[in-house]
Amino acid sequence: MEALTGCAREPYGPPDARPPAQAARPLPAGADSVRGAAANPHYAQHSAFYQAIFGRHYRQVWATPVAMTVLNPATGDPSGEPLRPRKAGGGFQTIGLSLRGPGGQEYALRALDKDPRKTLPPLLRRTFLLNAVRDATSATYPYGALVVPPLAQAVGVPHTHPRLFYARPNDPALTGDSLAKLRGQLVWLEEKFGGDARPTDAVPAATALMSSAAFYKRLFADPRHRPDPAALLRARLLDAWLGDWDRHAGQWAWAQVPAPGAPAGRFYYQPVPKDRDMVFYRAADGVFPWLFTRRFALRKWNTFRPNYHDLGGLLQQGHYLDEHGLISLTAAQFQAAAVAMQGQLTDAALDSALRQLPPAAYALDGPYLAGALRQRRATLPHVAAVLYRRLSRRPTVGGTAQAERFVVRRYPDSVTVAMYAPALGPDSLLLARTFFARETKVITLEGLAGADVFEVTEVGPRAARGPRLAIYGNPRARPPAPTRRLRYFTAPRRSAHAYTRPAEE
Repeated sequence: MEALTGCAREPYGPPDARPPAQAARPLPAGADSVRGAAANPHYAQHSAFYQAIFGRHYRQVWATPVAMTVLNPATGDPSGEPLRPRKAGGGFQTIGLSLRGPGGQEYALRALDKDPRKTLPPLLRRTFLLNAVRDATSATYPYGALVVPPLAQAVGVPHTHPRLFYARPNDPALTGDSLAKLRGQLVWLEEKFGGDARPTDAVPAATALMSSAAFYKRLFADPRHRPDPAALLRARLLDAWLGDWDRHAGQWAWAQVPAPGAPAGRFYYQPVPKDRDMVFYRAADGVFPWLFTRRFALRKWNTFRPNYHDLGGLLQQGHYLDEHGLISLTAAQFQAAAVAMQGQLTDAALDSALRQLPPAAYALDGPYLAGALRQRRATLPHVAAVLYRRLSRRPTVGGTAQAERFVVRRYPDSVTVAMYAPALGPDSLLLARTFFARETKVITLEGLAGADVFEVTEVGPRAARGPRLAIYGNPRARPPAPTRRLRYFTAPRRSAHAYTRPAEE
């Protein structure tokens, strides 16, 4: 129980990923690979009783020695050209360094292992709680990101190309108190997809790449900027299949692509997933983590296994993206996307992707992961149906800061919604969707800041018995005629569920 007793251990793991006998000797200057490096063997140094209480997780693979290429920034770019260090960085739990390659391509070098001390208040960072939080990192699969690129390629989802290296203990590029923690450790080197990245590296037709914050700012401001719902659906189904639950808005970049057949200046935005640290996440295999991941607690910490653990929790972190990007798609389109992915994710593609793991890691987990992925693939249409139902229960149709025209037709068993942007001319339809009474309780329309027009027509004597309507206009908007089961607000929605609330990064 040492992770829960005493003060925080410094460091939480060996100072060098190589075995002690190798680590005691300097790495030869010309060495291009090492044998026996382990991601962090400390995670496996616990008794069977401890693991029964706090989870077996992936402790064994974290401790398994693997062969690893030595990082050489002088030849780190795929072209063999040098990478120039720029500045230290990293995320909330990650130590990292930005590098620049030839042609201006930006790269991120970051530790494979996590340092979650910043997730705790300063007063608790020297206590046993830090050990407990660190130990929870063993629920992540250390090499999962290596499996994703070929599978994403098979289903047409943009992806990064992460590569794993061993960082030299005396690498002069890794100086300073923070970057020194990368020395002697396994590290990821991955191209950065952000505002300063080359767009064609992610999506060949793209003219720009941007963060989620920049994309949503454009989405809310101007009807010429729209999401690509088919591309987002493919990406979200891939997330679910891989068990990657940590898909909040900060885990994506967006590729700006000219809208086919539309006048210049109109764009679709395709999602570019980043940061695959939570692929194959396994938490609920111990008493305490099982309790913590129940629906009444931290259900988003979703466990990967052959049967989907809790689809509500698995999809939870990506709800903001789904609500803003998938609402135009029908149930048939959700099912068609899932069936198409089943055909693309063949056994051969799956097995080839898993062979990207280090051989020693594949020997431990490869057959299990392959079997689990095949079983999860068989129920992808069910995943798509659950995602569709979640979004259809209380959908929101949002406009922009410009004037839109919302045309609503209410029938006894359904409601059709069409949204037009008159400023775009004859081809101004932005969205058209039918919502059925058996699936939808309330439809919310948010016109935002423009001089919007809301037209609501009832077709048949019992038409108002379908889904209720909640419409948010503004002082310049033209409200609909009063009718039953319709509420009209003269001010834009300001609650935590507002269409324009900031995305969680």
